[in-house]
Amino acid sequence: MGERIRAVVADDHYLVREGTRQLLDMSGEMTVVGAVGNADELLDAVRRLEPDVVLTDIRMPGGDWRPGFEGIDAAHRIRTAQPEVGVVVLSQFSDALFAFELFKHGTEGFAYLLKDRVGDLDELLRAIRAVASGGSVIDPKVVEGLLARRDVRGQQEALTGRERDVLREMAHGRSNSAIARALHLSISSVEKNVNAIFTKLGLENSGDVHRRVAAVLAYLR
Repeated sequence: MGERIRAVVADDHYLVREGTRQLLDMSGEMTVVGAVGNADELLDAVRRLEPDVVLTDIRMPGGDWRPGFEGIDAAHRIRTAQPEVGVVVLSQFSDALFAFELFKHGTEGFAYLLKDRVGDLDELLRAIRAVASGGSVIDPKVVEGLLARRDVRGQQEALTGRERDVLREMAHGRSNSAIARALHLSISSVEKNVNAIFTKLGLENSGDVHRRVAAVLAYLR
């Protein structure tokens, strides 16, 4: 087994904070080196403890922070000061506006998950591993809900049905090979659909933007 991922957990509710800490510590992959209750304590802990990953609630009232966006604003400050630290923002809000706010300056090293993912350890660990390596994840429930709303409104879809299927799998943070297995497609077919998605959404190849998550966000806009 490789070296454990070092994490700091931030949540203003003590029971949630401690429950998350214990869950991660017992996973065998994580060591929680700090657990704090507000955004100011989170920034201090990240500076002192130098974790690999931060898990933060989206809302942590108190201090001189933008109300309702404390976790997101702290995430941006952390990534600016210590870009090697991945950040998973846990939220009870499935509205994509909050996800857009997190990803507005770029997607690399960020994940936006609904809080019920804490109960799905495999999904949570997958997101943690992704941001620790510079990847990005957006909760598939956010994507599913908004895609459904677009369909109900009868809006003209730029993507084919198969391309939307691939896009949903991309939202899970899955690789092309994992998408191929999930949708029973060849890897070459997945690659073709992924490239078509990027082309239709006008996403250029850039080292500064994680295009797979950018594709999800661009389409939902």
